[in-house]
Amino acid sequence: MKLAEFDYALPPRLIAQHPAKERTASRLLHLDGRSGALRDLAFADLPHLVDARDLVVLNDTRVIKARLSGARPSGGKVEFFVERILGANEALGLMRTSRSPKPGAQLVIGDGVAATVLGREEDLFRLRFSEPVAAVLERCGSVPLPPYVTHEAGAEDAERYQTVYAKHPGAVAAPTAGLHFDESMLEKIAAKGADISKVTLHVGAGTFQPVRCDNIEEHRMHRERYEVPAATAAAIAGRRVLAVGTTSLRALESAALSGNASGETDLFVHPGFRFRIVERLLTNFHLPKSSLLMLVAAFAGMDNIKRAYAHAIAERYRFFSYGDAMLIERAA
Repeated sequence: MKLAEFDYALPPRLIAQHPAKERTASRLLHLDGRSGALRDLAFADLPHLVDARDLVVLNDTRVIKARLSGARPSGGKVEFFVERILGANEALGLMRTSRSPKPGAQLVIGDGVAATVLGREEDLFRLRFSEPVAAVLERCGSVPLPPYVTHEAGAEDAERYQTVYAKHPGAVAAPTAGLHFDESMLEKIAAKGADISKVTLHVGAGTFQPVRCDNIEEHRMHRERYEVPAATAAAIAGRRVLAVGTTSLRALESAALSGNASGETDLFVHPGFRFRIVERLLTNFHLPKSSLLMLVAAFAGMDNIKRAYAHAIAERYRFFSYGDAMLIERAA
């Protein structure tokens, strides 16, 4: 398939710059991938759409303060966006600077932390810090808001760009479908008879990277760490699995495809993919030409997604990380 098939025109005013006043106050577009039917709902209606058949799967990764500012000894500014912590004092990440540093180059990060450039892995740089990376991020890092959010991260973002069930630190972007939930919503879903299970997939910076290959099959995803606990794997049997977010879906389908309950995945889901586990998907609206838009097109059907997005734009839904949600029933 061609990249141009996944493009669409989005008015900038529909890109949500701030979260809704309350987590559950967003809108919900319900798409039946089998019939193509669309329904405009509120996210608060979600408990009415689940029952005892459902296993709701959440991604319990926790967003780290992954964005670091620094400088070269010469004074040139540097921004380092941690993609992955590799060891106590090493990290891999994207670097923004006037010119690419060579292996051995010295940097000063945050409040004076020394860092050495060890080398490159494709478009990512490997750095060794003079202190444990986790401590540097906690003290000097900032919330890594997506590039389409134009304001500087503040106290509101520190709280709202994190799910209420976040547990395991390691993500550099939030699993945004989960941002709509509060504890009361989870209790209402459980009261309907649905079970709730967890997986962990540490979302990488690659989630914001556009697909640049004209033939989308040539695109390669960044690797991300995942784990599907034994209790979650056991709970799947005989249930209608509702994945909260594309990251939950990728963790479940990666485990099913590879046979490994944990590891690293670069699974790229695009039209033609055969889903083995997930039957229902709760997700936000995704960027044009993105791998996530390709995933939902594979799940719902290309024509259904094009029509659903056109409807969402016409009805002024809010898009992207802080925007509204979709519940998609998988196409036959």
